[in-house]
Amino acid sequence: MMLRRSLVLLSLIGHVFAKKPPDVDCLVVNLNYVSCTWNKTGTPEVNYTFYSNFASEQQKICNDYLLKNNVKIGCNRPIGDRFKRFFTQLVHGKDVFNHQHYLKQQVKLNPPNNLTVLNGSDSNLWFYWNRTSPTPLHCVESEVRFKTNNNNWEHSKISPGTRKYCINLPSSSSRYELQVRNRIDNSCGESLFWSDWSEPVVWGSNNTTYSNDSMSVWTPVLYVVGAISLILLVMLLLHHERIRIILVPVVPKPSPVLHDIEDWFQFSKSLKENFKANYNERACPVREYNYVSQSDVMSSDGSTCSVTTDQTDCSVEHDPEDPCVPFSSTNCPVSSEEVQKVSV
Repeated sequence: MMLRRSLVLLSLIGHVFAKKPPDVDCLVVNLNYVSCTWNKTGTPEVNYTFYSNFASEQQKICNDYLLKNNVKIGCNRPIGDRFKRFFTQLVHGKDVFNHQHYLKQQVKLNPPNNLTVLNGSDSNLWFYWNRTSPTPLHCVESEVRFKTNNNNWEHSKISPGTRKYCINLPSSSSRYELQVRNRIDNSCGESLFWSDWSEPVVWGSNNTTYSNDSMSVWTPVLYVVGAISLILLVMLLLHHERIRIILVPVVPKPSPVLHDIEDWFQFSKSLKENFKANYNERACPVREYNYVSQSDVMSSDGSTCSVTTDQTDCSVEHDPEDPCVPFSSTNCPVSSEEVQKVSV
């Protein structure tokens, strides 16, 4: 009786501490292959051997294990017909764990790539992208999210087969950031999983466009090429300057000496001639004539020619062609009638 109770107790303890079978999760990746993992609850303590097959196929052993710390945690295998049942098996010694999967809705596509943005002729902002899966275009639906400046994301569903999105009349002073993701549409066996979000594309207030996935490769290359070009240019300039100094010595140019004030200014030839002295001109005598009143002229002795100007030179003959002598002056007697006429 006591022995039977001991056996029952040991059996219960064995069931409690029995090894729990690992869960196997499988996902179709971009319709290229099937990826199965069994480390959802933690890294297994043992290395399992993995077998799998689609319905109407023979079971195959895994050839591409996923490892973590040298422990098998998953397997990638070629894809089959995802609309059929998929069977998996984990084996370790005498422990065998079988699972059955339905992969129709277990599809995850790769995110879109090559995002570009254009400011169209209709003054709208157009975003374009490419898909990376072999799925027919009409089987892929997309979702767009964008935000303006630092505002919250705005989401918008895109109909299957469409690979563009429009923002009407964007503000030139705002910054727009957009991302896209996609999945299998319901018409082709809707998937429960969206792809990851694509790299963002940005249209900023200065109307510049960039995408992280496109710039990440070319930016370092451009920096290196620019640095090398700058170094070569500096070396060529230094080498050319050194040769010029050696072969062509620089001789200081004497400063011009201005011997005359005319060197400071630019005069015409005729104007220079006018400034030259002309020593051939005749001297012009200057005479001063004083006014003689009638009382002085009519002296007591009746002479009309006794009073003359003390500064008048009557001995000088008048040259009719001499412009300096306005009229002639003589010592001829002047009648009283003429004096009266002059005084009047």
